[in-house]
Amino acid sequence: MTDKLTSKVAMELENKYGAHNYHPLPVVLSKGKGARVWDVEGKEYFDFLSAYSAVNQGHCHPKIVGALVDQAQTLTLTSRAFYSDALGGYEKYITEYFGYDKVLPMNTGAEADETALKLCRKWAYDKKGIEAN
Repeated sequence: MTDKLTSKVAMELENKYGAHNYHPLPVVLSKGKGARVWDVEGKEYFDFLSAYSAVNQGHCHPKIVGALVDQAQTLTLTSRAFYSDALGGYEKYITEYFGYDKVLPMNTGAEADETALKLCRKWAYDKKGIEAN
């Protein structure tokens, strides 16, 4: 079946099967380029939201897409269970750039928040003598 997805059908699917923590605008986006996005009907918009700044460089920037493709064709992802040939160089650059001794890269804000809380708790245990738990 090759029926074209309409905005109405896409919104109905999300409303029926998705749990919502936002109330999205009634626009169903299907592609983007630079600061512009298009809905499934082909209407063009300026993307003033930029995915809440996650794509402030614009959609589908050719250098970023190229870097993503190159990396995905080389090695998709390594967990922190292994060393990476790229991570140490990145860590050196970022710590020198910002003037810090160390960096702990995280995948998401939730992981960063969790690690920050653990660091605060450890500091309280070690420096303030607060009992664990």
